[in-house]
Amino acid sequence: MSSDKKNLHANGWDKSKLVSRYVTEGPKSAPHRAYYYAMGLTEEEIHQPLVGVATCWNEAAPCNIALSRQAQAVKKGVSAAKGTPREFTTITVTDGIAMGHEGMRSSLVSREVIADSVELTMRGHCYDALVGLAGCDKSLPGMMMVMLRLNVPSVFMYGGTILPGKFRGDDVDIVNVFEGVGKHATGEFSDADLKELECVACPSAGACGGQFTANTMACVSEAIGLALPNSAGAPAPYESRDEYAEASGKAVMDLIKMNLRPRDIVTRKSFENAAAIVAATGGSTNAGLHLPAMAHECGIDFDLHDVGEVFKKTPLIANLRPGGKYVAKHLYDVGGVGVVMKELLDNGFLHGDCMTVTGKTIAENLEGVSLPEDQDVVFPVKKPIHPTGGVVTLKGNLAPLGAIVKIAGLEELVFEGPARVFDGEEAAFDAVQNREYKEGEVIIIRYEGPKGGPGMREMLSTTAALYGQGMGGKVALITDGRFSGGTRGFCIGHAAPEAQDGGPIGLLKDGDIIRIDAEAGTLDVKLSDEELEARKKEWTPRKHNYQNGAIWKYTQTVGSAEKGAVTHPGAKAETHTFVDL
Repeated sequence: MSSDKKNLHANGWDKSKLVSRYVTEGPKSAPHRAYYYAMGLTEEEIHQPLVGVATCWNEAAPCNIALSRQAQAVKKGVSAAKGTPREFTTITVTDGIAMGHEGMRSSLVSREVIADSVELTMRGHCYDALVGLAGCDKSLPGMMMVMLRLNVPSVFMYGGTILPGKFRGDDVDIVNVFEGVGKHATGEFSDADLKELECVACPSAGACGGQFTANTMACVSEAIGLALPNSAGAPAPYESRDEYAEASGKAVMDLIKMNLRPRDIVTRKSFENAAAIVAATGGSTNAGLHLPAMAHECGIDFDLHDVGEVFKKTPLIANLRPGGKYVAKHLYDVGGVGVVMKELLDNGFLHGDCMTVTGKTIAENLEGVSLPEDQDVVFPVKKPIHPTGGVVTLKGNLAPLGAIVKIAGLEELVFEGPARVFDGEEAAFDAVQNREYKEGEVIIIRYEGPKGGPGMREMLSTTAALYGQGMGGKVALITDGRFSGGTRGFCIGHAAPEAQDGGPIGLLKDGDIIRIDAEAGTLDVKLSDEELEARKKEWTPRKHNYQNGAIWKYTQTVGSAEKGAVTHPGAKAETHTFVDL
């Protein structure tokens, strides 16, 4: 093959401008090519664009188990479009398994490890483009973060939701099992009842079924333009997921030809679209952490407060769990996230001119989509479930840098009561299980932030136990840690500054009166500035048990939840992007 044929290919790409030229072209690349021949590649395949196909496949949980199958379909799509796919995997820490014990400290850290490990693989092997498949909470934002960081032509694909389980005639999901633990503690469930529930709640591969973090970020992937339209919807076992996977492989090759990169697609308006879809679907509070982190990767200022501004003006229209009635499969059955997006677009709540990985705009992708009648999964904007989003940001003297709460499903948006303070989740969970709290109290779980936890654990075990005991609306809970997307009840997370940094949450004492007003967006403790300052002078940081290893390294660089708990300077500090090497 002549040099010209290698560089100016009939399929529209110029090898001399692709980073894979460093490992495939010219005499100096003979040793590299020898390795490719060893793996059975042909000369033609070696000189085609090299496309990384990254998955978070593992046998840890059902959310990841189908990703390897889907990756094979992606590779078919890449090959059909005259690219050379190179599959690799990265880690996942699955929250459903990690929840409620020390393993949860690894969860948020894994988001950074996923992004970092994919970055290093792409850089080290000079891959020209990326198709990233992810199935669980942190793997979705982690994979999208690295796409924005590297700025190589990229397509994201969700592994798909789980199918709903059936328990005594009702649809159930994993959160019902966590809440079943609370019912067991009160005697409402016997050992046999809990066993029956746990055996039927998760009947297939796929991520947790409600509008928890995985399905929330899957909706984000479409709304922000990094995923093919409708690719977020089909449940993991459905064969149509493989069709979307193959189409994703073909689409990334088109992006190479168009030289259309993630930062050409993802703009500030794209992040506003992403926040709007979270609000409209009553999505996970964790989006308030992940969207700022993604924005950081492309040098866009979009912190928790910016997310909150979009939440304030976007109506809640999707009737999804945990605040609503349905799970992701039901949304798919009425047309998928595109139905929600079109209803928002038609009513001025979405920017239709944002570009997507199809090479078309959001508005162009949604042509022909309409809101189905005779269904109660997605409501019209003119008759919303709630006039403002299902997620609200808060600010006040208890959280000067902000906090976040999901209001979808809440009947009352104001709560005031005395604090009952716990240093760490274990102490709080034990107290809840033993009913060592009172109705009307505000349970404080502190020293669970990104740095102080460390790792910013989710608190689903505790919140689900409260709900299972019938106390979901009768107590409130505030933490500098996180809540699962499956959490329901008056639960405020991400309180910043965190306790470890001397934030006000670390200065509270039992009995302090806390007022939460999700209507006004405030979170305050009824203490004077002078009293808070006096307490701070007596305060000292708490030493945690992670003084070596990966989690220790995380604590050395992680920043505030307000900015996404990021661990590096971001795009604003870069001198070049990977594709420009």
